[in-house]
Amino acid sequence: MSTQTDFTNLYAIYASFKAARGHRRVPNDAPEVRAELAAEAEAALTGGDAILRASYSTVGFRAEADVLLWLIGPSADALQDALVAFNRTRLGQALDPWWTSIGVHREAEFNKAHVPAYLEGTPAKKYISVYPFVRSLEWYLLDPAERSQMLREHGMMAAGYKDVRANTISAFSLNDYEWLLAFEADELTRIVDLMRDLRGAKARAHMREELPFLAGIRKPLADVVADLP
Repeated sequence: MSTQTDFTNLYAIYASFKAARGHRRVPNDAPEVRAELAAEAEAALTGGDAILRASYSTVGFRAEADVLLWLIGPSADALQDALVAFNRTRLGQALDPWWTSIGVHREAEFNKAHVPAYLEGTPAKKYISVYPFVRSLEWYLLDPAERSQMLREHGMMAAGYKDVRANTISAFSLNDYEWLLAFEADELTRIVDLMRDLRGAKARAHMREELPFLAGIRKPLADVVADLP
């Protein structure tokens, strides 16, 4: 595993989709067609400067989404271009967008070494839970030392979960949120237990919004398409 931080692809986008029904439905009686659609879509996603970090099957986790794509890239333009190309593929035409959010890595206020796992060259893990969040109005008016202390406590409470990788990026003014956070782990229960333990952090009192949550299982895009109804 690489430990060298690469700040080339600062931007990330999480794009989720629901499989269309009726005449737009992906054929479910021709596996070879589904494989062809997946290959075409992946080529479209990666034909420019964007990188497909991972694709996930979200079937069963939420009724609203079947597919989650995690793209990273050097600019918002690159990510937009990738999604435009994807939307024009046959697979893209058979999916309806559900929830999409874009963010960018900015230097952490108190811990400059805190960077998203995807910038460290860490391969995506098997499971993901991604969600946006918005801090309380009071949070940014607190004394910086008080904020720093609460974030330090938060980090210490997560110290026993080093196998769970965090990807926190800024989203101020890019959508309705302030931050986007994706937790990755090879055991889904590790994410569940971490999130439960962090409920006791003092910083929780300054959480104003943190919905929706979207979890999924990392799979090759061909397998994600094979899972579609």
